[in-house]
Amino acid sequence: MSAMHSILLAALALGLAVPTVEAGPVYVASQGAGALSRIEAGSNSVVASVSVGQGIAQVAAGPDGRLYLTQPDHAGIDVVDGPNTTVLRRLPFPGQAFGTAVSADGASLFVGDWAGGRVVRLSALTGAVDGICAVGRDPAGLVIDRKGRLYVADRESRQVSVLDTARMERIATVSVGEGPFALGLSPSEDRLYVANVRSGDVSVIDTGTLSVTATVTIGGMPYGVATSEDGSLVLVTNQQAGTVAVLDARTLVLKATIPVGRYPEGIAVDGASAFVANWFSDSVSVIDLDSLKETARIPVAEGPRSLVVGRASEAAR
Repeated sequence: MSAMHSILLAALALGLAVPTVEAGPVYVASQGAGALSRIEAGSNSVVASVSVGQGIAQVAAGPDGRLYLTQPDHAGIDVVDGPNTTVLRRLPFPGQAFGTAVSADGASLFVGDWAGGRVVRLSALTGAVDGICAVGRDPAGLVIDRKGRLYVADRESRQVSVLDTARMERIATVSVGEGPFALGLSPSEDRLYVANVRSGDVSVIDTGTLSVTATVTIGGMPYGVATSEDGSLVLVTNQQAGTVAVLDARTLVLKATIPVGRYPEGIAVDGASAFVANWFSDSVSVIDLDSLKETARIPVAEGPRSLVVGRASEAAR
């Protein structure tokens, strides 16, 4: 049974309305080539790409089809119309832009200043700064929940900062492993998974109590983390080993280790498939979440490190 089928059956059993979620496309940011590529769901090929300049760190998707690519070496954020794969503008950024997240309404961007140890809130349309909050050293991954709470992986501070984005205030810090880099929220948002690159493990944070409830050893260098859409699986890329570790989310027991390309980093889930950016192989691995096997490897531009699933069907304005 696929992950999506599980969600539908659970919703029907509880008498809930079944959500209609349109899958894909998947957008891949290639740091070396300075390109953004679009992969359509089920096509296993790049259908469009656009040049945005070398040095992309991370990509995030807004609800309106716009994509935001951070450029730490160029003090800016590129805004791309995803459906049309065209560059709209570059927003200036007062620092070294790295991790980023988009508010639920698409109006605000939250960007980690790698060198400045802070998160900056700015207008997604104009880039105007309207809030700043100090966090730990080298803020890497950012993720925002549906209520507007922002989580920040402070890589050199061994912690996750928790921000109230309405007030732009830090409300808590949670100590985790060594070198936290990537973050993944469970679909129910009751758990936050933290990939700790240097200690080779994943910290599991209860978002209600803001405390670590478990630490799972992965080995190597965990660089990316995502969950299946039904919340039953946690997927962690191991950069050093060239694999993806699959955990049972309930027991946190290892279910499978899946070989992918060299130096896998970013990972995203789209329906019954996971997509993995293989930095040194210039490719994206496609993993079937039913069989837990790699089913395709898609060539992309040089140096893919970050990817995201887009949901909007309309072109950005």
